[in-house]
Amino acid sequence: MTDPRDSNRELWDELAGLHVETAWYDVPGFLTGRCTLRSIERQEVGDPAGRSLLHLQCHIGLDTLSLARLGARVTGVDFAPRAVEIARRLAQQADLSADFVCSPVEELPDRLTGSFDLVFSSYGVLCWLADLPRWARVIAHFLRPGGHFHLVELHPVADMLEDGDSGPRFVSPYFGDGQPIAVPTRGSYADRSTPVSKAVSYQYAHSLGEIIGALLNAGLRLDWLREFPLCPYQRLAGMVDNGDGYWRFPEGTPALPLLFSLRATKGS
Repeated sequence: MTDPRDSNRELWDELAGLHVETAWYDVPGFLTGRCTLRSIERQEVGDPAGRSLLHLQCHIGLDTLSLARLGARVTGVDFAPRAVEIARRLAQQADLSADFVCSPVEELPDRLTGSFDLVFSSYGVLCWLADLPRWARVIAHFLRPGGHFHLVELHPVADMLEDGDSGPRFVSPYFGDGQPIAVPTRGSYADRSTPVSKAVSYQYAHSLGEIIGALLNAGLRLDWLREFPLCPYQRLAGMVDNGDGYWRFPEGTPALPLLFSLRATKGS
């Protein structure tokens, strides 16, 4: 039987090689100074200069390195070896100081030591994790007392939807049961036209209550939770890009929650 995490790792190794060449990631623009962080995370994380930051599920490291460019001392983590290899190469090409660790989030305490002022993660990360209580405990483990965890993530409602003949339709559950959901792969969010070799990925449904509950049960304090009718890519047909890096439904269309952000703090 296929191990979901091994299969997903193979998929993300393939996507890493694809993404570094796409216009969506615009690596040449990054190497000439473009910041890949979007407005929501820039505003909520604030000025990271002089602070230690752990970026979980960093993929090819562009956001990690953008945070380094802003003055943070960064460590990026991803479970796909090809993604980590690319991230390290980009750090050298951009002449930026950054550490990258190849590890699943769940196993990170066995592969990394130290504590951090900030832990950060963003955009399409939680659906790949089977065990959110373990995820939250890892975050608490690496945060120093008084440190903050920032998450900007696709809303669980957005993960339920895909395009149908007459508009968006529900295809995935809101409440998960801990079991992987086989999701057909149709290229990549960064390049729909290029096929990938994996026919399916294995993902997990997590409700907003499950996400917040995991963080609270790990001993963190929730400082805020915000929801947005925005998405960082064209998640569904009919969404439009207003030029600010986010896609949304046209004016007059009932708004759906497509993105959320939160900050959680470890007690002193």
